[in-house]
Amino acid sequence: MRLQGKIAVVTGGGSGFGEGIAQRFAEEGATVVVADIDEAGGRRAADAIDGALFVATDVADNASMKALVETTVGEFGRVDIFVNNAGIAQRNGPMCEVTEAVFDRIFAVNVKSIYLSALHAVPVMREQGGGVFVNTASTAAVSPRPGLTWYNGSKGAVVTLTKSMAVELAPDNIRVNAVNPVIGETGLTVEFMGGEDKPEIREKFVSTIPLGRMSTPLDIANATLFLASDEAGLFLASDEAGLITGVCLEVDGGRCV
Repeated sequence: MRLQGKIAVVTGGGSGFGEGIAQRFAEEGATVVVADIDEAGGRRAADAIDGALFVATDVADNASMKALVETTVGEFGRVDIFVNNAGIAQRNGPMCEVTEAVFDRIFAVNVKSIYLSALHAVPVMREQGGGVFVNTASTAAVSPRPGLTWYNGSKGAVVTLTKSMAVELAPDNIRVNAVNPVIGETGLTVEFMGGEDKPEIREKFVSTIPLGRMSTPLDIANATLFLASDEAGLFLASDEAGLITGVCLEVDGGRCV
């Protein structure tokens, strides 16, 4: 098993990509901590995974993220993998019609959360001799769609943060990578489409993806699993992705080509 004995935190693990990642990690031997602001969804997802722990978490709140890491370490003794998956969308529409409150929330959830994860998880990883972060960015970071300007910008920040974290944390044996999903079958899909999921709107999005379909949670989970992979158990050069850091892997059916 590729993650045997590893402790993995997955934010936004109660639905969509995050739930798929949590399930896939568990299949490969990880003990999973499902973190989500939605307690019902988070508990449901954790209950479906043998040995998983649910921790109610607001990823934009410092005290909440601190409690997430402390709870994980208190329960399992370490944090090997931290997946910053939680995110929110901007409803497709004119950029100047987005309220300041919505803008602030987008950047708090999509960007500040990564700062907070580093603030609390990096010291733990340094103490234990290494670890892995995988951040969920988006194709919006590298091939932005109109009508999603502020969301695009937040995901662009995730890409830059991933690369900068990677080079700064490399001496600590901490790898940092990201996945860039194309639009997928998640709870955010309707927002990306402007509030309506109609066949003609869906076709407009799918028509820009050369492989002809949206992403699925399993697509994203498999990519995240590879970037987090640690078969040797010590984050060594023999790991599947042991020499990969600072990479933003597009899982997009050719959308960004």
